[in-house]
Amino acid sequence: MARKGFQKAKKNIDVSVGESVKIIRELQELSQNQLAELSGIPQSTISAIENNRVSLGVERAKTLARALKCHPAVLVFPSWNIDLEFVSSNHSLTTS
Repeated sequence: MARKGFQKAKKNIDVSVGESVKIIRELQELSQNQLAELSGIPQSTISAIENNRVSLGVERAKTLARALKCHPAVLVFPSWNIDLEFVSSNHSLTTS
């Protein structure tokens, strides 16, 4: 619900899972090597995840989330739009 005089911000870009990991890592000013040390995941695997060559997976998401101090959903569902999901699920309920 928008406040009077304000508009809800519009999403400008879609972010992949790998980009999400990279953005959060960089916001915390961590190198891939530092994240590897914190998470126990090899730097080469972190690079592959960030470049979308390797899927993140649930266990890696949990491990990286602990190291990055964020919720795993932030990493796994970076472009999820709850408003669109809500509209889509309500639409399917009314058309059944």
